[in-house]
Amino acid sequence: MIKLYISKSQARAFMLAHQGLLKGMGFKGEQGVLDYIKRVGSIQFDPLNIVGRNPELVLQSRVDGFKPEMLNELLYKDRRLVDGFDKVMCIYGIEDWPRFKRYRDADYRRYHKEGSKIVEVLPKLRELIAERGPVSSLDVELDEMVDWAWAPARLSRAALEAMYFWGELIIHHKINTRRIYDFTYKHLPAELLDAPDPNITEEEYQDWHVLRRIGSVGLLWAKAGDAWIFIKGVKSKERNEAIKRLLESQKLVEVCVEGVKYPFYSRRADIERIDIKAAENAAANPKAAIIAPLDNLMWDRKLIAELFEFDYRWEVYKPAEQRDYGYYVLPVLCGDRFVARFEPGRDKETGALIIKNWWWEEGIKQSQKLDKAVVKCFRSFLKYLGAGSIIVDEKANAKLDISKIIDDFI
Repeated sequence: MIKLYISKSQARAFMLAHQGLLKGMGFKGEQGVLDYIKRVGSIQFDPLNIVGRNPELVLQSRVDGFKPEMLNELLYKDRRLVDGFDKVMCIYGIEDWPRFKRYRDADYRRYHKEGSKIVEVLPKLRELIAERGPVSSLDVELDEMVDWAWAPARLSRAALEAMYFWGELIIHHKINTRRIYDFTYKHLPAELLDAPDPNITEEEYQDWHVLRRIGSVGLLWAKAGDAWIFIKGVKSKERNEAIKRLLESQKLVEVCVEGVKYPFYSRRADIERIDIKAAENAAANPKAAIIAPLDNLMWDRKLIAELFEFDYRWEVYKPAEQRDYGYYVLPVLCGDRFVARFEPGRDKETGALIIKNWWWEEGIKQSQKLDKAVVKCFRSFLKYLGAGSIIVDEKANAKLDISKIIDDFI
């Protein structure tokens, strides 16, 4: 077993270097999108769109020149990426399709039950798609309500989603969040569809997926948290057993961080790829970035609180009176510290970015170096949005001294 001893600052620098969030360690263009997703396995999808959806926000902070259309092309034109289920709904590389066969097979057993309404309408749906091509649930006149995974739904939606979950259908494209489905065999090569799951035994699968999740974050402990959810058949017992096997095979490295009670783990390949001292030096030369609410870096928020001393909760599902900050609030990272958080919006007429509110983190003092990094970050964010200006809400500007930063855009 390989064991590494590092400081908290080195742990932060390593994670940020792994995530492509340090100066000079990011990604570029369309190939950068593929390279980042290959490194971390998958990025989480969420339908909310305030200043872009979660996958787009993840990529804009790491990929120079990123535009949302890049992701759409890679998903629905080039078919280099696929919408699928990993840690909830995610986007991952098409080469991983065979490894999720057990997910699709499990969904087939779950939803393809003889005598069910879904099975009854399958011939009709198959005939409709064969005749007219890609369809959404709105194109199918099956309005009967049925029990479905999360809540009662129209039969058309439930049946199409079931066919998608077990792999018969793929998302052809989306109109906002509405899924348009088509037969999978029309869009993915036969050799990929026919490929067996490379993980033959249950232990092989567990080891692969535990290793994958650790790589999704970069540095992860074995404590329960959102980073570990929805690995089929893997609870804490199986997770700990997989970690033990991976340590013995030296695919994992145990990382002891100064001042932290629990050990962390990292893929050996990632430790060998990243020079921790160089990463720490890069962190001292700050790059600022706006971080997605469901960013890979944030998958375990207790870990972030431990290493970064940053307490973040996504409050979109909290009643307004129970929120500490706001409905949709994004962290601002600079170097290896979270320096602020803000609530964004868009002007419906001009498309300008609105800063509804802004909160500096406790102990953060504005400086020329910090302001310069934040200005550069927001200029990049405006390009990603295709916005020409920033509007600062009077409440934000009066309460917080951010005017000298925003003035640089005028």
